[in-house]
Amino acid sequence: MYLSYYGLNEQPFSISPDPRFLYLSECHREGLANLTYGVAQRKGFVVIIGEVGTGKTTLIHALLADVPQKVIVAFISNPTLTREEFFYLLADAYKLGAIEHKAHFLVKFTQFLEKAYSSDENVVLIVDEAHSLSFELLEEIRLLSNLETSGHKLVNIILVGQPELNEKLSSPEMRPLTQRITLRCHLSSMTLDETAKYIETRLLRSGAKDLGIFTKSAIQSLYEYARGIPRLTNILADHALLTGYVKELKRIDNRVIEECASELRLSGSKDKKDTDSVTIPLYCRYSRLIKAVMIIVVLLGLLVLWWGVLMNDGILTSSIDNIFDKDNPVAAHELITNDIE
Repeated sequence: MYLSYYGLNEQPFSISPDPRFLYLSECHREGLANLTYGVAQRKGFVVIIGEVGTGKTTLIHALLADVPQKVIVAFISNPTLTREEFFYLLADAYKLGAIEHKAHFLVKFTQFLEKAYSSDENVVLIVDEAHSLSFELLEEIRLLSNLETSGHKLVNIILVGQPELNEKLSSPEMRPLTQRITLRCHLSSMTLDETAKYIETRLLRSGAKDLGIFTKSAIQSLYEYARGIPRLTNILADHALLTGYVKELKRIDNRVIEECASELRLSGSKDKKDTDSVTIPLYCRYSRLIKAVMIIVVLLGLLVLWWGVLMNDGILTSSIDNIFDKDNPVAAHELITNDIE
């Protein structure tokens, strides 16, 4: 809707992983370098970790877009599979033909790898969303990496996932796999400057002649609400362009970003600062603790009272009987006098 209004040829902030729109921040450049080096040098296991929306899948597509002709790639993007389904997908990706069972697959796969190596072809297995892999499949993948010559790995494996993948790999049963990881990279969110360059790059590659559509205050707000995460930045920026078009605005400022963030229910660092600046009374901040202490004190008091009653039950009963003993008024008088003293 807004393309012609802003002089764009295509949507600049689509969330699809199009490598043409890839902006390489410092950490993304390092990640792509690790991937490229790992494949070229047959390094075996490479792990890429990043939070949701930090551009992991886009980075993989950028690698595949520039991959040399002599690299044979299998890309698995949905790893929630059984072992049999996993081997079926691999056989299909590498064109191994029909397989009957795991042993049959291993025979065909080994022959395929040896033929590829003799032809100087590099075989790569990429598993996206690898944090969803079961421990069973992770072990099967590790065993595949055992296929090697005396000097080179016959298959390079790239695991791409969210930080939960680190937790899985840190478990004791994954120690044999962890020791095989030769390269590991963590994708972090963008800085404010990188966010500005990210927006400019996407506008430029979508055909924009005016790169100042977003004001400096808008970019600041974009960064605060999207927290430097590329996917959130895309969603918010796209919504802002649509809002600007509806309101006939040639410039997107921070007010538009804040309105869109509110509609998308995004809470950024700005909201956190505002919340932190509010002075909360001491009794409000510690009200739960005070209540808990009071309850404990009351319970302890009741416990002490109950214990005292149990310990003195015989004495108290005897004393009361003596006080009201009509046949022995002298003893009653002496007991009351002693108690008073």
